[in-house]
Amino acid sequence: MSRLATSPAGNRRTRPWWIVLITTVFCFLCQSVVAQADDGAARLHAKYQSLTQQLAHNQFQRPLYLESQELPSALKGDIYGVLNYPFAVVSGALNDPTQGPANWCDVLILHLNTKYCHASTSDSGTILTVNIGKKTEESLSSSYRVQFNFRAVASTPDYFRVELTAAKGPLSTKDYRIVLEAIPVGDNRTFIHLTYAYGYGTAGRIAMKTYLATIGSDKVGFSATPDSSTSEPQYIGGVRGLVERNTMRYYLAIDAYLGALSSPPNARLDKRLADWFDATEQYPRQLHEVSRADYMQMKHDEYQRQQIAQ
Repeated sequence: MSRLATSPAGNRRTRPWWIVLITTVFCFLCQSVVAQADDGAARLHAKYQSLTQQLAHNQFQRPLYLESQELPSALKGDIYGVLNYPFAVVSGALNDPTQGPANWCDVLILHLNTKYCHASTSDSGTILTVNIGKKTEESLSSSYRVQFNFRAVASTPDYFRVELTAAKGPLSTKDYRIVLEAIPVGDNRTFIHLTYAYGYGTAGRIAMKTYLATIGSDKVGFSATPDSSTSEPQYIGGVRGLVERNTMRYYLAIDAYLGALSSPPNARLDKRLADWFDATEQYPRQLHEVSRADYMQMKHDEYQRQQIAQ
């Protein structure tokens, strides 16, 4: 009998150890990412179920729930809401690793304080270069530049999570996080969770106190407590009011961006700007800052500048 007949295993070629190791590690990472997405989807579904009443009945006149936290050296705002767009549309626009970063710039520039946004990709990752400044016309040289890292953390047919993080911001602010995660909750609806958070040091704390003691002294947020002495709700002020206002502005920017996607390309900018401004004017006590004409002109100028400036 031949040697091959007596040793069938002799025909097999053993894969090099390093290929086995790489394959094992890759499979482990894939399983870890899938497990993370599954956990995220399950957690978000549970949150959606727990907020049934709050989404149906609230002061926002839309399916939305907002909460905020003030920590010793950090602020955090969270919004949960239902958007009337299919999950595939939301994921394709904001989670795509190729087009998503540039689309996020189109979202962020709607915010009054965003003066510029540019997405770039290199071997080290994807960066959103964002300039933050006043709520009125301002040169880029007078604004603050912040570098956000863009990461599509998880992406499956029924869940995604995107994170924008920046280590440093203006006036000793730090650890900026804009996080968006979403699940489908029907053929044409998507449940999203938006987080906006940042930390701050001594200079940031002083700057916020100065703002809240002067031009921001009458500003309030959305969280309210009943006041037995009046029929009006008592809205929260201070730094929690500050983070609630900005979290809402970013949420409305996402909604306005998605709503304009069905318009012809050359009409999308005007629709985004008009829809964002009109949405903020639904909450004038918290969000009114400038006239419609001033906002439209300022943002047209900033959008044009965004196309050429670096």
